[in-house]
Amino acid sequence: MDQFIITIVVAVAILCVLIIKLNVHPVLALFITGITGGLMLNYGMATTISTFTGGFGSTLGAIGCTIIFGSIIAQGIRDTGSAKSLVNFFVTLFRGKNLELSTGLSSYIMSIPVFGDIVQVLMAPISSTIAKRTNRSMSTMSGFTILGSSLTHSLVPPTPGILAVSILLGAEVGLVIFWGIVVTFIAYIITWILMRAWVSKEWIDPMEDYVQGVEPAKSDDYRDILIKEEGLPNVLIGVSPVIVPVILITAGSFANIYLAEEAPLRVLLGILGERNIALFIGVLLTFFVGLTYKDNVIKNFNQNSGSKDTSIFDIMVNKWVAEALHVALIPLLVTAMGGGFSAIIKAFPGIKDLAEIIVSYNIPTLLVPFVLGAVMMTAVGSRTTAGMTAAGICVPMMATLGLSPVACALLIGAGTMVGSHFSDSGFWVGTSLFNLTSKQGLKYLTLLASICGIFCFAAILACMTLGFI
Repeated sequence: MDQFIITIVVAVAILCVLIIKLNVHPVLALFITGITGGLMLNYGMATTISTFTGGFGSTLGAIGCTIIFGSIIAQGIRDTGSAKSLVNFFVTLFRGKNLELSTGLSSYIMSIPVFGDIVQVLMAPISSTIAKRTNRSMSTMSGFTILGSSLTHSLVPPTPGILAVSILLGAEVGLVIFWGIVVTFIAYIITWILMRAWVSKEWIDPMEDYVQGVEPAKSDDYRDILIKEEGLPNVLIGVSPVIVPVILITAGSFANIYLAEEAPLRVLLGILGERNIALFIGVLLTFFVGLTYKDNVIKNFNQNSGSKDTSIFDIMVNKWVAEALHVALIPLLVTAMGGGFSAIIKAFPGIKDLAEIIVSYNIPTLLVPFVLGAVMMTAVGSRTTAGMTAAGICVPMMATLGLSPVACALLIGAGTMVGSHFSDSGFWVGTSLFNLTSKQGLKYLTLLASICGIFCFAAILACMTLGFI
């Protein structure tokens, strides 16, 4: 057991040095760390390589199509204007009040199938426009907008990290989605109630590039705040590529639990709720929305890409897919490399002894995955890498710790909300797009996410106490 603990400490130290100090890409850093860990655990080079590549391949096979389909959906959301429609929906719902929730909840919804950093890119211009029109500080708009995307990115599949964690732990993905939404929504609202005064204390202007020509609203009437643009899709149609796959995956999981095995509805939902099928249905819906609002798509695509395409068919089935593959490549490979590293960790036969030691010291077992996720996130700055490493340690210990796979996955996800800072690429994306300094990023991004992660932990504890998960 001493050998395993020393190996984990050394491996994490190597990973941190490679990524943070030497600026080595996470794909290469995870490979080096995984091979080093396997050799330190006396697997031998041949076994180490086969174990790592086995974990890499199984992870890639499990999440590859899902991530690619989610990236195609993201391209559609961008070019159809669905993000603006969703923000307008919340502006109308709240009658122009609490406008940070209009962009925050929009980010929260879109980040379920779409990579969190992409959502920030989509939402930064919209948040800046709202801030300019309503005389709001970007500290408020950035804090709750980025928090929304970080939450579902961390705890709600099918975004790459939590999806891979759920699969590695053997958790029912639909249940992780359902309870992840419950937990994160509760935590988000509590954080908003407690922290909205804090984020409004400092004035930060929006980026000038985003608000050129934008004038303050003429009144407090919500209709003067709405983003007025011709060709915006109906909100239900626009967000259907995001919402429908989530509903199908969740329904499939519940059908597997509560319906008889031979029930026709269970068989149907089992097919439609398979995550790759569900996300592909989302892609088809994206194409439908694109065709319905083709003039908007052609205009936005050419504006975003600098092209002069006039064929809606070529844009959707060729250009969207090409851009989606480019966007999906890095998350896909980092997650797969994390799967290889996790395979090295979980292959160690003595890891179960660590769980028995934890139990013998009466340490609350649900703290283990949460703390592991938080420590790894603080150390390496990648929610995907942090979650996969924590999951690799927790897999052999779950039975001894008395945690269900769903609870363990959510606790790890909650832990990865804690400690995002200078080593996190998402931190720099957020600060640069929302016009924050590094210090302001720590105040309005890191602090809010960490506090919300703790509230997620409390919500998961409550659900476990009530016997839900």
